[in-house]
Amino acid sequence: MKKRTNSYRDLRVFNNAMNVSMNIHELTKTFPTEEKYSLTDQVRRSSRSVCSNIGEAWRKRRYRAAFIAKLSDAESEACETQVWLEFARNCGYFDEEASEGLHQEYEIIMRQLMNMVQNVEKWLIPMEKG
Repeated sequence: MKKRTNSYRDLRVFNNAMNVSMNIHELTKTFPTEEKYSLTDQVRRSSRSVCSNIGEAWRKRRYRAAFIAKLSDAESEACETQVWLEFARNCGYFDEEASEGLHQEYEIIMRQLMNMVQNVEKWLIPMEKG
């Protein structure tokens, strides 16, 4: 029996995004101190923004366009995070294996978000008439 989705916290995509964001938080603790207010801050912010946009999208399910826009924002933040991670890899802050693993996790998250958009009617809250 499939579990009912009552909250953004029940969404696989949210949990995947939260897990990878926490992994990034731990990983960035090893970045040089001179990156604290630049690369470290940027990659943490964008990874967290994926999660927050998914949460915001959940609350906008009454409004098709707003829901899709927030899911699109989450997808954009996921791609931004991939770019920041690429900078970190190119700077030598972590190895190719870790970089590729994180990149693939965001590819999965972006596919999940696109799937939600492609099946948007499944997620929307019907408006009451009257």
